[in-house]
Amino acid sequence: MQQLLSHLDFVAAMGAPADGSGNLLLQFAPFAIILAIFYFLILMPMKRRQRKVQEFQSALKVGDRVITTSGIYGQITKINEKSVQLQIADKVRIEVAKSAVGGYQGQEPVVPEQSGL
Repeated sequence: MQQLLSHLDFVAAMGAPADGSGNLLLQFAPFAIILAIFYFLILMPMKRRQRKVQEFQSALKVGDRVITTSGIYGQITKINEKSVQLQIADKVRIEVAKSAVGGYQGQEPVVPEQSGL
């Protein structure tokens, strides 16, 4: 019985923090490093891409030849706050969301392609 109690005391002492448990800053350093890596590898490029897309969509003007994210080619004939009107053929005009315009015809798309949908 005495041996079991001494064994339990030893196990409990292993899990208890030591009195001089080190600098608190050193304990949180790995978490800070992980957060910094997450920010620089994921959040910063995502914000940069969103800003580029927003600048592109706000710079659209009547007469631009564009392609939508769904693959429709057309020329902008009218711009509203949240939508644009595209002429896709003679006397054929459609209205699409401004966010659906993916880029200019003949250039790399500005809006990144969404996969998995």
